[in-house]
Amino acid sequence: MVDHDVKPGVQVDMGPGDAWPALHQQVLDADILVLATPIWMGHPCSIAQRVIERLDADLSETDDQGRPIMYDKTAIVAVVGNEDGAHKTIADMTQALSDIGFSIPAQAGTYWVGEAMQAVDYQDLDQVPENVASTTAGAARNAAHLARLLRAEPYPAGS
Repeated sequence: MVDHDVKPGVQVDMGPGDAWPALHQQVLDADILVLATPIWMGHPCSIAQRVIERLDADLSETDDQGRPIMYDKTAIVAVVGNEDGAHKTIADMTQALSDIGFSIPAQAGTYWVGEAMQAVDYQDLDQVPENVASTTAGAARNAAHLARLLRAEPYPAGS
């Protein structure tokens, strides 16, 4: 997202120059969405919030069976930063993704938060801590498992 001009708004296409329609198509084509965000003052970054904002357009979109368009898609959340609030950020993001129709697997959040108010960033670590690596691997494994199940057995359409 950071490399694209995604306009603010809650429609799939916000007009000329909006890069979201192409990114939205990538989400529709994928089985798994990984929403990753740094944490700023205990909150997700504005870009992650923009993803949620733009996915809001899909709340009323349905597939040819009348199911929400994001049904049968799985989502997980990753957070990095140098302050507290990772659990709240993961909770807020997964709740929004669930509202939109994504399925959230068990232990769908992973995070690394360094020492508060310090300058070490995740990307600068010499080695990912074992607890973070195993949690991330578990989230990925659970997301892939759920995505395979949903692909084989989609949610039923309502009557």
